[in-house]
Amino acid sequence: MPAAVAFAATAIILSLAMTAAWAAVTRGAKSGWVDTTWSFLVGAAGVALALAPIRDWPADPARQRLVAALAAAWSLRLGLHIALRTARGADDPRYATLRRDWGAGWRGELFRFLQIQAAAALLLAGAIFLAARNPTPGLAWTDAAGIVIVLAAIAGEGIADAQLARFRKEPSNRGRICDAGLWGLSRHPNYFFQWLGWTGYAAIAIGTGGDYPWGWAALAGPVFMYWILVHASGIPPLEAHMLRERGEAYRAYQRRVNAFWPGRPRSD
Repeated sequence: MPAAVAFAATAIILSLAMTAAWAAVTRGAKSGWVDTTWSFLVGAAGVALALAPIRDWPADPARQRLVAALAAAWSLRLGLHIALRTARGADDPRYATLRRDWGAGWRGELFRFLQIQAAAALLLAGAIFLAARNPTPGLAWTDAAGIVIVLAAIAGEGIADAQLARFRKEPSNRGRICDAGLWGLSRHPNYFFQWLGWTGYAAIAIGTGGDYPWGWAALAGPVFMYWILVHASGIPPLEAHMLRERGEAYRAYQRRVNAFWPGRPRSD
């Protein structure tokens, strides 16, 4: 199968799946199902592209299986976490903020937004594809480094999510800001670890000598993920919501703790 055909088919499937998510939300489903769908789609598309028989793209089978397994593990953990959170909780505040800002035309704006998400999923699946298609025979230290980075990212994101869930379960914490554990080092440690995982795929794609030209294109994964989390649909709408809900308490948290990069908290 030519690579162009594989990517075109993947793009169509991603677009249709996000259209289905849009239809569900506009008919009253919780907006958290959008992120659930997206998380599973990125993983599924990445696994499919990593393992598909693509003409003129030689690859080491062990590396293909390794990269596919990493993508599946990340996708399943994140997708299941968001699915459980959505089923048990209220609507996602980021989408509530966007819907309010969009006003009466929110359905059309949401459709465009989710098609952009479909394109983002294709880009990220492409980074997984490039890691899997590094043609260097045999596994090298860069593959080991990539494995460690991706697994550390999955574990870190899972720990951050678990710490926040435990904090919210305590009745005494109602209305308070979670600054325990990783949340005392970063206001969004789950986003940091989600970004970190994409640097692992880039490490695998680039390899030891950097002589696989397409491998460098995998850097688009962490670059794009950083932009979308820090400057677009991640931190900005969520922090706007928290400022409305918690006011000065959240401003004090902002003064003490970095937004994204983990670091020692400052004195308020």
